Amino acid sequence: MDKQMTGAISTMERRKFLATLPFLAAAPLLVFSQSEEEKKKPLTAIMKADEWEQVKQSPMAMELEEYFGHGYSCAESLWLTALRRMKKPEELVWTAGAFGGGMGQKDICGFLSAGLMAIGTAAGQLKMPRPEARKVCSREAKAYWQWFQPLSPIHCAEIRPPGSSGDICRRLGHICATKVNQVIDAMAGA
Repeated sequence: MDKQMTGAISTMERRKFLATLPFLAAAPLLVFSQSEEEKKKPLTAIMKADEWEQVKQSPMAMELEEYFGHGYSCAESLWLTALRRMKKPEELVWTAGAFGGGMGQKDICGFLSAGLMAIGTAAGQLKMPRPEARKVCSREAKAYWQWFQPLSPIHCAEIRPPGSSGDICRRLGHICATKVNQVIDAMAGA
């Protein structure tokens, strides 16, 4: 082989080698890291027995596991399960898009915000004059807020401090989904 041909081959092989470096660097992570699914504890391991008994009977709470942590924020996951329960268009999930992670600022919890959104939507479906439906909405929203306060702080920064497990939010989300499920079902029966 002539010198020019040898130089072209070594340049090509060097380029191929350099192109594989990102994959080589990531290989140990791909091989040795567990997926999020593998790291997740079962719900029964992160809840008290009485909480689990209620959660497992809630269609919304059981469905929440499909969404929360799988591309949907806290607010979006609870809101999506509520939309599905109320037979509303699922693309409305985007109305909760800015509420996740405490409105993106570690402020008001997305499970609290989405629960209130669901209660408001359920009130809008009541077969009664708006002033009466508004009273029902206010009463149920106040009751949900009061129910939430002893359960958890309302601010994400306090609920899940840096370095704490995401299981804190998983547990809270399932408990909130159970409560919202109960409230909107009761409102639908009113």
